[in-house]
Amino acid sequence: MGCGCVRPIVCPAQYIVRDFCTPQVVPVIHPVVTVNRQNIVPVPQHFIQPLTTNVVVAPQQFVPAAAGFLGGPGFGFAGRRFL
Repeated sequence: MGCGCVRPIVCPAQYIVRDFCTPQVVPVIHPVVTVNRQNIVPVPQHFIQPLTTNVVVAPQQFVPAAAGFLGGPGFGFAGRRFL
């Protein structure tokens, strides 16, 4: 030891940490509920109820329907009698 050599000092180790990220797929489930709604909307439906009535006309009130189109006494109100 008398050679004049210096004995080295060894310090504790220092660590350098290098972080790397590796993607890992994680399934995430999103439930979706489809609701089918049936909305009832009132829609009017019209029905025609035909009625037939028989009317007896006195002989002095009878004017043929075709006479009005031929220019006869049945045209308009001329020549008609109303009771």
